[in-house]
Amino acid sequence: MKKTVISLAVATSLTLSFTSVQASTSANASHHQSSEQKALKKINAEKIYQDIAYLSKKPRVAGTEAEREAATFVQKRLSKLGYESAVEPFTFTGYTPAASFSLSVNGTSYSPTTFTYSTNGNVTAEIVDGGLGTKDNLANKDVTGKIVLVQRGTITFGEKVLNAAEKGAAAVIIFNNTDGELSGTLGGANDNYIPSLAVTKEEGEKILTSIQKGEKPSGTVKIEGTVVSERTSYNVTATKPSTFKKKGTNDIIVVGAHHDSVAGAPGANDDASGTAMVLELARVFKTLPTDTELRFVTFGAEEVGLLGSEHYVSELSEDEKNRIVGMFNLDMVGSRDAGDLVMNTADGTPNLVTELAQASSTRLNGSPTPFQAGGRSDHVPFAEAGIPAALFIHSPSEPWYHTPEDTLDKISKEKLQDVAEIVGTAIYDRSRPDQQGSSVKKKATFKAPHLYHEQDVK
Repeated sequence: MKKTVISLAVATSLTLSFTSVQASTSANASHHQSSEQKALKKINAEKIYQDIAYLSKKPRVAGTEAEREAATFVQKRLSKLGYESAVEPFTFTGYTPAASFSLSVNGTSYSPTTFTYSTNGNVTAEIVDGGLGTKDNLANKDVTGKIVLVQRGTITFGEKVLNAAEKGAAAVIIFNNTDGELSGTLGGANDNYIPSLAVTKEEGEKILTSIQKGEKPSGTVKIEGTVVSERTSYNVTATKPSTFKKKGTNDIIVVGAHHDSVAGAPGANDDASGTAMVLELARVFKTLPTDTELRFVTFGAEEVGLLGSEHYVSELSEDEKNRIVGMFNLDMVGSRDAGDLVMNTADGTPNLVTELAQASSTRLNGSPTPFQAGGRSDHVPFAEAGIPAALFIHSPSEPWYHTPEDTLDKISKEKLQDVAEIVGTAIYDRSRPDQQGSSVKKKATFKAPHLYHEQDVK
């Protein structure tokens, strides 16, 4: 009988404990939902839209006065929110594109495009076939003083030009290996470059046919007005320390976007949208209690090679790198004409950022935001440093990408609200003081290869 009484007592105790746990779990879930709703109610797409309107009045090319003005605007907005913010300059080798360029073959004018970092020149010479422009392709060819025609593929544009220059060529024409215009970069300034232009697949094949027939076509490559010089770009930073000095996690979350644009493009979506969203999330989190340090950063010189984010990461101490548990990169997050929201990670594998965002998007929209492999934005330098990072972007890109048509009227407030809510609640899930979301600090164990390829155009 005594044994039975003990069993009943244990059973009663277990039942009460289980009920207590259920009540506690329910209370925590309720508190989570309540605190999350407070964060959601603070997000205002109209504020994001108005900041985009200001930033996209004109192009913000890295190293120009317009970029400096944009950085100053961001810094002042962060300061007005109560942050100790800073504009942090860094230098880079900048490039001014050609003021004019042309190509003619046997007296017929073509419609070429130029490469970033191509050099000035005025060359009239015989055009010869250089294959793919590899060292092997050019090994047994006499190209001295001639214009070398090469096809896109296998190696970078810069390597093709340098290989031809090393053999004594006077200029290079690169033709596309697919339909459409060819646009790209030689990757960086180099004193050994020679004048280089690009033509379409159809135009290139026409010239190649002439060469193969033994006609020895004569071409004129002319490029004027390019300038290579040292310039200054800027990162803007603001930090929200943990609300709890003694009970903080010692972890860091970085929220970033780039404030520069390409030449000629107002960059409303690319990337005034991401920059304005960083400002809005900084506003939202300013008054929310968090046990994690939050850093809000806008980067300069993204469009010329991720230079701002590379500089920022290079300045981090090893302790800081180890403490950063996630980097949320916002790039092109508001176009009405782009596709659905996706996340890109440098190596295509999930990390803490994607897990948090998939959990928040499932709660908000009923399904997780997909992720895929993708570089060419400011999450890459963080990933290369072993920091979990992901790019938030809509795919496919809008037709106005990198054009003068990337203007405010193409921005969707609904998309801005959606992305801000997903990212904001994901960050809050990891930084709110009562729960750590996916809690276990997950760090990348890989060192990804540098994913900003010279021949890529973002």
